[in-house]
Amino acid sequence: MPDEQTTTPGGDTGESKAFSPDIPFETPGFFLRGSASLDWGMKNRLSRIFNPKSGRTVMLAFDHGYIMGPTTGLERIDLNIVPLCDHVDVLMCTRGILRSCVPPSCTKPVALRVSAGATILKDLSYEHVGVDIEDAVRLNAAAMAVQVYVGGEHEHDTLENLTKTIDAGNRVGIPTLGVTAVGREMVRDARYLGLSCRIIAELGAHYIKTYYCEKDFEQVTSACPVPIVIAGGKKLPELDALKMCYNAVQQGAAGVDMGRNIFQADNPVAMVKAVCAVVHELTPPADAYQMYQDMCHQA
Repeated sequence: MPDEQTTTPGGDTGESKAFSPDIPFETPGFFLRGSASLDWGMKNRLSRIFNPKSGRTVMLAFDHGYIMGPTTGLERIDLNIVPLCDHVDVLMCTRGILRSCVPPSCTKPVALRVSAGATILKDLSYEHVGVDIEDAVRLNAAAMAVQVYVGGEHEHDTLENLTKTIDAGNRVGIPTLGVTAVGREMVRDARYLGLSCRIIAELGAHYIKTYYCEKDFEQVTSACPVPIVIAGGKKLPELDALKMCYNAVQQGAAGVDMGRNIFQADNPVAMVKAVCAVVHELTPPADAYQMYQDMCHQA
């Protein structure tokens, strides 16, 4: 199907842009988008994060406590989260939770939250890098995650946090995950998400976490030269969450980083297995939801 001429997400120039979502992004010599020229250690860590067979990932996000405290489902990490670790590809958490709650025998790669500095009681964009590179190495991090507030009050500071983390990670071979944050005044549409993701990629992030938007999401993924994983966001009905995963992957996402839609589900283990089926096997949402229901009935 010929590519439609559409307005770019990243600017109001009035020009038409061709995103060509139907043309695959070439990855010479390595399976992962935009990663062919990286060092061996960086590629090895990315190969642990992204399944080399499917090219996609299911990350379990449980870093919410660094700004929200013991939110629903995260009251007891040892009881609610640790049993899920075997069923996902990557754990995304803070160093405090990693050291205190996740067994060192767990061999799943960790995307370590390294930016912090604000809570839900204050302006969230007022963050800094709270973990140095030596501690990330000590914790055997497979990636470092930095929150970026494009359009936020402290946009400049968060972009500086990102670039400093990228530089530090490049020195030791640890990739950086840039996380797009959407404040109260920012709309989760293709224009904003495309702008944010492209900026983060241009500054050198190795992969990006952003939100899914129903309209023109393929433009966001097409215009981003590195992999995008989508955030789960607020808790949705299980079937709706599976539909969002499926649609995002069909439109170019390289996986999901889900938290509340997994650990707040009625049966979190069944839900994470259903999400993995959608992401890695492209199981249609209705079939994955039936799997989820069958597992719930067997529990």
